[in-house]
Amino acid sequence: MRYRLDLVLKPAEGALTRVIGMAERRGFTPHSINGGSASEDGGWRLQLVVEGQRPAETLRLQMLKVYDCVSVEITPVETAVEVVP
Repeated sequence: MRYRLDLVLKPAEGALTRVIGMAERRGFTPHSINGGSASEDGGWRLQLVVEGQRPAETLRLQMLKVYDCVSVEITPVETAVEVVP
């Protein structure tokens, strides 16, 4: 199952590495990443699409333990199934 994680991170050196590493250690494979700065609070907004068989709630709770992570929202992503004739 694919999930999109919408994260807000503190702007700290190594924050992105810690977030991606946490996802991989929990059995989720990163597929895409997109991000930018959040002007109102000085944090970073990050969208990370991951795939894995474990419950998404497990990953959300683990991400919140990362010191640099301010908030996490997880949304299931529908994947298109390619039909080959």
